[in-house]
Amino acid sequence: MEVMDQRRNKIVAFVNENQTVTFTQLKEKFPSVSEMTLRTDLKYLDQAKRIVRIHGGAKSIDVVSGNDDVLKLRYGRNVNEKKEIAQKALSFVEPAKTIFVDSGSTTTMLAHVLNNQNNIFYTSGLTCAIEMAKLSKSKVFVTGGNLNMRSFSVNGMDGLRCLEKVNFDVAFIGVTRYAKDTGFTCESLEDCELKRKAIERSKKVIVLMDSSKVERKGTYTICDLDQVDVLISDSLLSDSFKQECEKRGLSVY
Repeated sequence: MEVMDQRRNKIVAFVNENQTVTFTQLKEKFPSVSEMTLRTDLKYLDQAKRIVRIHGGAKSIDVVSGNDDVLKLRYGRNVNEKKEIAQKALSFVEPAKTIFVDSGSTTTMLAHVLNNQNNIFYTSGLTCAIEMAKLSKSKVFVTGGNLNMRSFSVNGMDGLRCLEKVNFDVAFIGVTRYAKDTGFTCESLEDCELKRKAIERSKKVIVLMDSSKVERKGTYTICDLDQVDVLISDSLLSDSFKQECEKRGLSVY
């Protein structure tokens, strides 16, 4: 079972790296695996929403759903890692603080486990706001603007104007990818601008990012390591990336 899981994880990584692969490429990449086994693997991974089978091969979920990725699909990926990140992030949510919670699946996990205490929360994520609705002791504000149907976030000038008036103690920022030459990125220009504004208005910036997003280039740069105070990830984060972060002054959890 462990060998099969490792092989399937490698298939997903190969498809994500190349975005679209043919069955011939898969056979060349995994020469010791029979065609029947490869087809079974593709069928399983497609049903698990980790890749998308196409005629003659497979595509990355990111390609099929659009660059910004569909939030509903993201909920089904790396769930345990996101739960781990949310629990770690919870320790940074102190009472009586004003906090920005970005949109995204990992930040929604955080919103789900928030304690009912006297905080002021601002969020650009509709799914986060729904989770926060149970917090009777907190004040919750949703930034205004245009609705991004892929990420279930709101952005645009109304959101930027909203954040310009607020001084945040902490900002929890969600990202789509990280690579050394692009920094932390996302795939919506409007979301990127809102994240940048939240970072600008915050005393402490905390990025929530699961380990699968490292060394993957994105389109719009949110910030670099130097603009972040804390990185919270899962236990699979590579030692080399941890060292890179720590050299740049980040605390890594």
